[in-house]
Amino acid sequence: MALYAKAAEILEKVEMKQATVKTLVYDSKFQNIKQLFALVCETQKFSSILQEIIESTKILKQTKIKMNLAKVLVYDLVIGKGLKCGGAWKVLMMKHRSRLQAALARMKIKQKVSRNQDLLSSSLQQPEGDQLPRYVRVNTLKTTVEDAIDYFKREGFSYLGQAYRLDDLNLKGKSFVGDLHLSDLLVFSPKTDFHDHNLYKAGHIILQDKASCLPAYLLNPPTGSHVLDACAAPGNKTSHLAAIMKNKGRLFAFDLDAKRLSTMSTLLLRAGVTCQQLANQDFLKVDPDGPQYKDVEYILLDPSCSGSGMVCLRDETSPSQKEQDKRRLQALAAFQLHCLNHALRFPRLQRLVYSTCSIHTEENEQVVAACLLQNPGFRLVPLLQQWPERGLAPLTKCLRASTTKTLTHGFFVALLERHTAQRLEEQASETLNPVAEMSPSSPSASKDIHEADVTEGGDEVQEPMSTTKDMDMAEEAKPTETSGGVKKRRRKKKKVGDKEALKPKATEEQTNTSGRAKKKKNAKVE
Repeated sequence: MALYAKAAEILEKVEMKQATVKTLVYDSKFQNIKQLFALVCETQKFSSILQEIIESTKILKQTKIKMNLAKVLVYDLVIGKGLKCGGAWKVLMMKHRSRLQAALARMKIKQKVSRNQDLLSSSLQQPEGDQLPRYVRVNTLKTTVEDAIDYFKREGFSYLGQAYRLDDLNLKGKSFVGDLHLSDLLVFSPKTDFHDHNLYKAGHIILQDKASCLPAYLLNPPTGSHVLDACAAPGNKTSHLAAIMKNKGRLFAFDLDAKRLSTMSTLLLRAGVTCQQLANQDFLKVDPDGPQYKDVEYILLDPSCSGSGMVCLRDETSPSQKEQDKRRLQALAAFQLHCLNHALRFPRLQRLVYSTCSIHTEENEQVVAACLLQNPGFRLVPLLQQWPERGLAPLTKCLRASTTKTLTHGFFVALLERHTAQRLEEQASETLNPVAEMSPSSPSASKDIHEADVTEGGDEVQEPMSTTKDMDMAEEAKPTETSGGVKKRRRKKKKVGDKEALKPKATEEQTNTSGRAKKKKNAKVE
């Protein structure tokens, strides 16, 4: 009975995005780790099929057990190798065995397949998760990348140097490389296991997917800064932020779940983090104007999401679930937008990273687009131009990650930056002056006009738009190069406070008069 209770508990934690299946299984201290890991993974793989069987037979009402526990029991009873427990649960499930098997048989007849495996989608029939590299983040609070590499080499691993292409991450055996994007990340072959390794137990290395390392890396708070991790548990991103800050400054971390926060506290202690200030509190109830947050300039927001990007959570949605999942996505997106708007209220905030482990546009680009419309004082910052997968148009400044294009779990990251009054004035001035001085038909003018259309980092200066459709139209309206230069876009004058940000252009007559005056002056000197 302990096996099924623990498996159901892990499935629930994974759905709550507390950690990956492997981490939760190994941290459970269960006697038979391999048995537990196999049961959780197989149950997750057949999740939608099991749910359809359970709903069609209505055994939850008859047995009074929860869905995740029912899934692991039904899996072993009708798909696996039989129940591995005795007692009340076995007696209970055996009463319904024939009905459960009949429901499974009807599904196979309906889909015209003979094997249970054939009920899965083609993507789930591939052991995709097992093919992802094993990423190991070196905890620079306790060691250096060089020392970690030397340690692994002494253990018989073969270091192949720094990776330069994505293909370099396809490793076998005991080979490993340095990641091509993140300098503190080492990459090993897919089935390399470090859960019992001395460096892991001592907190010198963190087992963290590469995509999950992006938020802290891209936020990149300077040493001594005040940083806020809004939805912090289980704590890997928090420890990464502390390492980037070199344990100097203040790191506020919030989580509503006391048990998750307790687990996070243990993780941070093992990682050697000392600059944290943990709070068992709902981030949405935190007062942005509180005196303790007056110097917060950086926020990492990784709110609850569907978890659809995690390989172990992917399953084929049954027809009965589609409408329910649609409503759930809408509720999640509303919550995420609420969190994002709340985070932008901190008065001294300069930069914020928004991330999810979701592949759904509703939780990613649509949330960010709605937020930008409601908060015109913030802009998107272009991220990692060499990264192989971008956000969906028009938000291509954001990053996406996937098993196929980046060899990671599915992920989404956006970096928002506050506009300052001075920056707006500079952008407005830069937008106008080149146009006044050059003819659009000349090559150099074409180049300068194009550069004037964007701010530092490639962001356009434009009026706030009212709908997502307007954003699409604005993206299509960008200047396009032609043989005669570029097509100019009409733009409105922008104001900063009550002052005009754009200075009036000199007329042609004033320019000619000034030029003749200079020539006369030079002639007198001669």
